[in-house]
Amino acid sequence: MDATLEVVKRDGRSELFDRQKVLDGMQKACEKRPVSHAQIEEAVDEILSSIEAGLEREVPSHVIGAKVMDKLHEIDPVAYVRYVSVYRQFENVNEFIAEIQSLSRRAAR
Repeated sequence: MDATLEVVKRDGRSELFDRQKVLDGMQKACEKRPVSHAQIEEAVDEILSSIEAGLEREVPSHVIGAKVMDKLHEIDPVAYVRYVSVYRQFENVNEFIAEIQSLSRRAAR
């Protein structure tokens, strides 16, 4: 079904969903982390399944990004912070610190 799924970008453009883009982004975040390719593949499959379950033909890119962040948070906290820093376009170390502190508070619950 991913061939008919459209992603609405932040600037309003639409493009076909590209599973490989999601996979590449997650692999980059997990680089040199103890995360197998199979774990990443499974996470991408789960993300796609959850999007398809919504039965929408157009999905905002931020929805996909949030699902990727959720999966990375489950898989590896360092990969999560890496992804979030690029996705949210962190500009200074204070943004990293705030995200890590938020992550620590969630883990402590």
